[in-house]
Amino acid sequence: MTPEQRDPAVPTATYRLQLQPGFPFGAAADAVPYVASLGVSHLHLSPVLEAVPGSPHGYDVVDHARVREELGGEEGLRELARTAREHGLGLVVDIVPNHMAMSPRHNRALWEVLREGPASPYARWFDIDWEAQGGQVLLPVLGGPFGEEAGRLEADGDVLRYYDHAFPLREGTAGLPLPRLLDAQWYRPVWWRLARTELNYRRFFSISELIGVRVEDPEVFDATHGKILELLREGVIDGLRVDHPDGLADPDGYLRRLHKATGGRWTVVEKILSDGEPLPPSWPVAGTTGYDALRHVDGLFTDPAGFGELLGGYRRFAAPQTDRGGDWDATVRRAAYKVLTHELATEVDRLTRVTSRLCAASPEPALRDRAPWALRTALQELLVRLEVYRPYASVDAAGVVTEEAADGARLAFAVPEEAGAVDVVRDLVLGRYGDGPEYVEFRTRFAQTASALRAKSVEDTAFYRYVPLLSATEVGGNPGDPAVSPERFHAYCARVQRDWPSTGTVVSTHDTKRSADVRAALHVLTECPERWADVLAEVTRGGGGAPDAQLAWAAWQTVFGLGPAQDAEERVRGALLKHVREAGLYTSWTEQEPPYEEAVERFVAEGPCGVPGERVAAFRASLEPHIRANAWGAALVHLTMPGVPDVYQGTEHEYRALVDPDNRRAVRFGGDGSGKEAVTRAALRLRARRPAAFGDTASYAPLTAEGPAAAHCLAFARSGEVLTAVTRLSLRLAEAGGWRGTRLALPAGRWADVLEPGREFGGHAPLEELFERSPVALLERIPD
Repeated sequence: MTPEQRDPAVPTATYRLQLQPGFPFGAAADAVPYVASLGVSHLHLSPVLEAVPGSPHGYDVVDHARVREELGGEEGLRELARTAREHGLGLVVDIVPNHMAMSPRHNRALWEVLREGPASPYARWFDIDWEAQGGQVLLPVLGGPFGEEAGRLEADGDVLRYYDHAFPLREGTAGLPLPRLLDAQWYRPVWWRLARTELNYRRFFSISELIGVRVEDPEVFDATHGKILELLREGVIDGLRVDHPDGLADPDGYLRRLHKATGGRWTVVEKILSDGEPLPPSWPVAGTTGYDALRHVDGLFTDPAGFGELLGGYRRFAAPQTDRGGDWDATVRRAAYKVLTHELATEVDRLTRVTSRLCAASPEPALRDRAPWALRTALQELLVRLEVYRPYASVDAAGVVTEEAADGARLAFAVPEEAGAVDVVRDLVLGRYGDGPEYVEFRTRFAQTASALRAKSVEDTAFYRYVPLLSATEVGGNPGDPAVSPERFHAYCARVQRDWPSTGTVVSTHDTKRSADVRAALHVLTECPERWADVLAEVTRGGGGAPDAQLAWAAWQTVFGLGPAQDAEERVRGALLKHVREAGLYTSWTEQEPPYEEAVERFVAEGPCGVPGERVAAFRASLEPHIRANAWGAALVHLTMPGVPDVYQGTEHEYRALVDPDNRRAVRFGGDGSGKEAVTRAALRLRARRPAAFGDTASYAPLTAEGPAAAHCLAFARSGEVLTAVTRLSLRLAEAGGWRGTRLALPAGRWADVLEPGREFGGHAPLEELFERSPVALLERIPD
């Protein structure tokens, strides 16, 4: 392979398309010529298998053997692949191994289980605890207690109906009167609120509409991956994105089986790594989907000193609604307790039953005489102290369930002797009592509960309770310490190039809380916390009409980040209602408080999206050059750092979106001539033209500027052939007097400006000159 050739099995860059009934395969095919012109090598498609009718995302799969008809069916997918190939593009597809939709009338496998019970050949597909609830699967579908809803349940032939729900009747039971009819089924329809504590099937997080799938079973793996593997073998698709591996019983084993079945195709996993946590080195994957990269890119444009001032202002402004003072670690801990005792109570119950049963039957004396309540307490106290999503079989769990965590857990016990339950649970997690089936089941349940807890307590609760800087509350982020120094960023990139050179990288996705361009604006607030405080004081003078100060702080940052936008009031209102429900301080998804939510809506209309919001808009406009520097800088760093960049649909242009569903809105495909688009096209086309400079065997070399403003330049070279330089913290730079003679020592040779053809540099390039026309620079070495 010559230096200018690439391995076609590994993308140079991907472009994510969100498929849905309103944007099917045919529409994706229409976008192919434009996407190909950007310079990516592959389209990246959201899930393509049959899902619940009307699903806007496709993660609620109902049939793994069929390509989704609403998108155009298998022929539509194959036609898209043919069109993509004609334009030099391959396909990467998102797959969902962890769960299926809990929709019996659409999910044939689940229908058969509900009809035939544990004897069904499909029973092994689903993670159901048949020993609980009298051997019936609880279906939390009723709008109220059974006594209030019984009259709305109706037998219709061999089907039980409840509004638009349909369930199969067990053979021979159709003629029974209703109470006896229900008692005779393998399932029991119940009030939806019982899902919190009584459910006996594994869910996706706390979403009862998604039921866990046992892909650890080889037969289930084969049945649920057959179509995808067929499409891979036939060259219709080329690579995979694996959704939520943390929910699986055995991520290590699953990924090994998948790697073998695909022949080693390029695969990335949606693994959220906590700050400093490595990806398990034994996993046979190219890497993660890229949220770890997002954290490091964002951190470059966050001023640590300014964040500290912003945090102080937040504590003063929003107290006492800052969840006891606005401490990140304490906020996460309190959120975790809340999630364990509310949203995940049923999962904790099941884990406690597994642990109690194991201890009662164990031949190990140390495990005997452990009360269920003590085991439950120990489990909860250790779970809330985990700082990663889950322990793995291939990684030393002692680094996850630490002795320090155990010390903290013991404090929950008033009697020291009873605190021995903590040591029992910790030793079970660490595998110190063996690998029998009951011990493996315990470790599996503990790990799955841990991953659900981390996701719900951090991403879906703490991120909405701790909001000094909204741009830091991002998937994979560390809101307590969001800034990343150039030295730390370079060290991260060196590790990626060495260990995971084909990993995915992202800055915007279908799951980010805010798009990269919204976060780019918010980063600027860390460079001017005093000025922001003055603006807040002006717009909130007299109280501002906000129902609480924490919400007000988040709301004003939201409108600042979003900026001028079509349908701004509707979009901000939707984002803030989601914010307060996720935070769960005054209202929630399941216990909504109409008066509070109505106050939120009034505040949005009269404050952030009313006349006071015009002051914030004017302030944002005054900072536009610095917002642009952050946005373009993040884009260029993302597209040229180690890894395979994924460009989310529409983000090649300025793309300002809030939390889903706002970030899954339809986008316009086509060039707009913007500066960000020019940067994106140039970087992607350079990657396509010089793949060896960015691939598995490429090198990464940090470059350091010299002079009084050196800290404001982030620069690196790829394989001695491509050079990236961006401006960071540009507002602080301007306030300090600019570059003032600061220079960047370029590697040997002459370098051509890719963004401004005709310009060349060599030796020590003055940064005033390098950044004369743009806050970013992309250079290509001129051959000798």
